[in-house]
Amino acid sequence: MKDSTVVLRTYKYRLYPSKSQETNLFRVLHACHGLYNMALAERKYAWQLERVHVPTKKLNDLGKHYRKTFPYAQQMHSQTTQSVIEQVDEAYEGFFRRVKNGEKPGYPRFKPRQQFHSFEFKQYGSGCKIDGRRLKIYGVGRVRVRWHREVLGKIKLVRIKHQAGEWYACFVCEVPRKHTVTSDWEIGIDVGISALLTTSEGEKVENPNYYRNGQAKLRRLSRKLARAKRGSKNRQKALQAVQSQHQHIANQRHDFIHKLTHTITDIYGWVAIEDLAIRNMVRNHHLSKSILDSGWGLFKEQLQYKAAEAGLQLKLVNPRKTTLKCSNCPREFTNLTLKDRWVECPCGLSLDRDHNAAINILKQAGWATSVVANVECG
Repeated sequence: MKDSTVVLRTYKYRLYPSKSQETNLFRVLHACHGLYNMALAERKYAWQLERVHVPTKKLNDLGKHYRKTFPYAQQMHSQTTQSVIEQVDEAYEGFFRRVKNGEKPGYPRFKPRQQFHSFEFKQYGSGCKIDGRRLKIYGVGRVRVRWHREVLGKIKLVRIKHQAGEWYACFVCEVPRKHTVTSDWEIGIDVGISALLTTSEGEKVENPNYYRNGQAKLRRLSRKLARAKRGSKNRQKALQAVQSQHQHIANQRHDFIHKLTHTITDIYGWVAIEDLAIRNMVRNHHLSKSILDSGWGLFKEQLQYKAAEAGLQLKLVNPRKTTLKCSNCPREFTNLTLKDRWVECPCGLSLDRDHNAAINILKQAGWATSVVANVECG
């Protein structure tokens, strides 16, 4: 049974392995990659040839055999082996669930080495634990860590990650809910492209456009990568430079949204946002880059976990017609295009389009009493 008094939080720390430790980290990572593809092949061929599912126990036995017989696989901990098998199971469960729902998902694919970036220890203390100021990792040794903040709560899982040429340890922890909310203030939030968000109070937060602002440098680095000879050290350096730039952009976006969501959850006790199907929206090639650069998904994700931790009310409302409805009367706007940034209604409402949508979002949450007091009405 899920404990409602705690929430999961992830704390991420930079690792500084020695050369020999980094070699061992790569060996474990590559062994995990090999096991993933082997377990996937076992399930794939069993289904294609005999139309049968391979039991998890049989895949776990495969993992044990793999650790005993394949090069460097003995450096994998049994917890890590089990985690890889579970990744394969999850990929198949997701595939069959989507088929059952009438979708047409792609069959689980074999992963190339460069797309396999992490491995896990499913139980803290079993194969991986904090040892003084270092992190003791099975098959690797005691690795230096930059502890920029305290690890809070009960550690449930440790994930070792290779990202843009750097190594990280991610601790997934159970922390008590804070229940710090004392505010009765309500707010509706509409996310957008030019303005990242507009509130039901009429406040706008402009989109910082980190990807677009960093695109020129990214193009230069990508051209340098394209010119580098395959297999050369220069190509490896150029690839790492491209990855580092992507990571820098992602870090900027993450930091901005972290501060923004922290401010929202500090001030308001009741927050309503649209439950947007972002995966479907990015299929629009004209808007996909702008949507992904805005970080709508990250905003929703961070708001959800911070709301749960603080004990505030977060309502995800149906986005249908929040833009088309007048927030002051039952009428709907007709022939509204993306270029129309201002809406006017015969009832007298004259308002910024996104502000109107944010008011509708708050009203749809079912909390608001009178939220149109400060808009222009004739």
